[in-house]
Amino acid sequence: MKARIRQILTDLERVRENLLTLSDDIWLSIDHNDADALQEGFEFKQAYNDKMASFNRLATDLSALIQQFTSVPVETPISADTSQNGAAENERIIHDLDREVPHSLDENFSYKRPYGFVLQGRAYKDIVTWQRVYKLTCLQLAQANRERFAALPTDPEFISRRGNKDFSYDQTELRTALEITNGIYAEVNLSANEIRKRITRLLVAFDIDPHSFVIYLREDRDASAAE
Repeated sequence: MKARIRQILTDLERVRENLLTLSDDIWLSIDHNDADALQEGFEFKQAYNDKMASFNRLATDLSALIQQFTSVPVETPISADTSQNGAAENERIIHDLDREVPHSLDENFSYKRPYGFVLQGRAYKDIVTWQRVYKLTCLQLAQANRERFAALPTDPEFISRRGNKDFSYDQTELRTALEITNGIYAEVNLSANEIRKRITRLLVAFDIDPHSFVIYLREDRDASAAE
């Protein structure tokens, strides 16, 4: 039963992420030089975003309710401390990941699912959602430089021209807020590619080469297992 519950929770999250990706795809497919098409697309996007926000809140609440009652988490990522005590386990995880196909942040992740990633020598695996990739990345950066991370809510690089924030101390300023650490929230109503862009921006802000971020996809792993 636990396996069935986890699969349902995973399916729910996958539908949510795919709907966000579909929205991006439809918007990019519109001829932005055609005024009528652009207006029609804008009206669609506005209505879609409203419906998506409602679905996202319901899906998040439903997932949390199921996980709380059943004690079955949607995912249980594995990582190891890179200090002396955890170095051997970290190397083992990296060794396992190295048997998979590595990907970079330059790629398109539409309708794809993560499995693991390596950032500055620290490895994570058994990940199911892009939201978790984003949170784990933020947590690692916050641990590496708390002062820099604490400045993100007021950093212009993470505030759009319309004033939309990627990070905030006030969760009501975000559409879908996820607490990262010390009362700092991140916007997570994002498609896989939008998360990819924000991770790239974060790495640059922390003086880390984005090409050093290596990600592994669940599709590649599933395909290898089927061979």
